[in-house]
Amino acid sequence: MKSCVTINLRKDDIVIKINEEYSQNDIMYSLRKKIPDLKKLYQSEKTPIIITGKVLKNKEIDEIQELIKKYLDVTIDFDSPRTLGLHGITRTYNKEIATSETKFHRGAVRSGQKVEYEGSLVVLGDVNDGAEVIAGENIVVLGILRGLAHAGAKGNKEAIIAASAIEAPQLRIANIIKEIEKEEILEFPKKTYACVNKNEEIILE
Repeated sequence: MKSCVTINLRKDDIVIKINEEYSQNDIMYSLRKKIPDLKKLYQSEKTPIIITGKVLKNKEIDEIQELIKKYLDVTIDFDSPRTLGLHGITRTYNKEIATSETKFHRGAVRSGQKVEYEGSLVVLGDVNDGAEVIAGENIVVLGILRGLAHAGAKGNKEAIIAASAIEAPQLRIANIIKEIEKEEILEFPKKTYACVNKNEEIILE
């Protein structure tokens, strides 16, 4: 079983890697238990901390930073960008998947329109209700995703779907389908990232 949080000392920094499969409560619990280990690494010099792995929300970043700074006066950098709903877009390019060709679709995908590509697909606009975007690998929507998105259409369960906001009633990755309830769509902050977890279920973050 993968660890929730792992700590590695490198030449110029300390890397804390957070497993994406765990909740924020699990992450905070694990970090509290590892504070003594972190303190030991700082006996001789203060080395900056890099926090990587799971894409974090702004509130989660603040909680982790507050916890560590309570015990250590140290510089902390996160690879999760502090942006309004674009976490998943950065995550798309960091995820370790097979390299694929990428198609860029300029503008919105309108209702009744279908855009398909064998590799990864980036939409420079919204995907409106009634529209379809289908890709053999990843799908990234720089606007709002309201229509159908099917990533990993050739069977790649490692593919992801990312958007500035996911408001689609249904998502598909490989042969896995997720129906999204209206209440979940209306939640705030908006979901921006979808992937398949170890139980072969599509999860939204």
